[in-house]
Amino acid sequence: MAKSKTVFTCTACGQQSPKWSGQCPGCNAWNTMVETVADAAAPNRFQSLARASPVRSLHEIESADVPRFSTGIGEFDRVLGGGLVSGGVVLIGGDPGIGKSTLLLQALASLAQTRRVLYVSGEESDAQIALRAERLGLMEHRTEGGARQPGAGAGPQGQDLRLYAEIQLEKIQAAIETERPSVAVIDSIQTVYSEALTSAPGSVAQVRECAAQLTRLAKQTGVTIILVGHVTKEGALAGPRVLEHIVDTVLYFEGDTHSSYRLIRAFKNRFGAVNELGVFAMTERGLRGVSNPSALFLSQHEQTVPGSCVLVTQEGTRPLLVEVQALVDTSHVPNPRRLTVGLDQNRLAMLLAVLNRHAGIACFDQDVFLNAVGGVKITEPAVDLAVLMAIHSSMRNKALLKGLVTFGEVGLAGEIRPSPRGQDRLKEAAKLGFTHAIVPKANAPKQPIDGIKVIAVERIEQAIDKVRDLE
Repeated sequence: MAKSKTVFTCTACGQQSPKWSGQCPGCNAWNTMVETVADAAAPNRFQSLARASPVRSLHEIESADVPRFSTGIGEFDRVLGGGLVSGGVVLIGGDPGIGKSTLLLQALASLAQTRRVLYVSGEESDAQIALRAERLGLMEHRTEGGARQPGAGAGPQGQDLRLYAEIQLEKIQAAIETERPSVAVIDSIQTVYSEALTSAPGSVAQVRECAAQLTRLAKQTGVTIILVGHVTKEGALAGPRVLEHIVDTVLYFEGDTHSSYRLIRAFKNRFGAVNELGVFAMTERGLRGVSNPSALFLSQHEQTVPGSCVLVTQEGTRPLLVEVQALVDTSHVPNPRRLTVGLDQNRLAMLLAVLNRHAGIACFDQDVFLNAVGGVKITEPAVDLAVLMAIHSSMRNKALLKGLVTFGEVGLAGEIRPSPRGQDRLKEAAKLGFTHAIVPKANAPKQPIDGIKVIAVERIEQAIDKVRDLE
């Protein structure tokens, strides 16, 4: 039997090479070349994503609003930009056991009441899915005599959640064309394989080809397809990077499996805004949306404690209040430690230098530990002022004023720069009962906001003085 010919393919750009190399010759990425079986191109395998149309000028094309339909889960709709779009392809990834399959099963059960849906499973059998649906309360209830009573899985029009356990791409395509669902879930794309390729399921070629074929099917038929993607141990989506370029929307599940809270972020969305955040709580009946997520990220202290400062951060269109905690302690090693959880460690070193140079507060002999409460990750620079306030409070071992919130970016010259959507941040803080806010001068409201006193500052030393005056 002839030995199969193998090539080395870059998972980032798809470049192929007959020999392995540490650096991809195409995109210069390191350690991305993996060995795959060389596949001969089958005739008529490559087709356009849309029907052929003549070349037209832009002003000749009529624009129209993209119609959306709700999944029945408010937080999921928020991350999607308002709901699902016909013909759209959504890729959702996350760690094992984080709740991807649970969320999609709940969404399909809700959609099944008004639309035709299909759940394609390549990892579980029909019986396993039915067992999970029964645990989540999505199954039809049976009486003692065996008669069925409509439950969440069966709608008033007689629609039901259709299941199909299959991993062969051609059979999945045939099932979608036969069933004609409005929404189809593929769980997961790494388990699907095509007979046109000889490589194993999960390989770079299989994942790329199957995703492209399913995307073509979605664009031509108008079926909304949701792909579940595995992640690597580093947290990135497994398979070629082109997988994220093919789809319309990329969502990531975040959260600790030991915690009951889950976060969903949108990193790409052709039909809506990115960086939206959906917050869920894992219960015995599945994932439930959290209407007031700020309560998750605020510790419930009976009295104010040193080293704690409340930040108003912005996640997409939603302002969130997050508690930033700092612990400053005398270092007993030559190189003091700088550790952060949920924050950028390199930015902490920069902020400590600014605090020393412009406010005269030195931390060169102190260990500094930072934590964002609730497991949330904060990447925006508006967290700078809250970090310095928490560090200053911990060093003096004196708590900040109760009911104080802050936000603002701190520059290397000691200036405090404005943050976007400052009015929304202040209104959210006032709604949750906070009475004082230290903000950049450019974010000071022109009209007073009921219930909150706004203190505008321009430099970090002014902010330190204002905090001391409030004590």
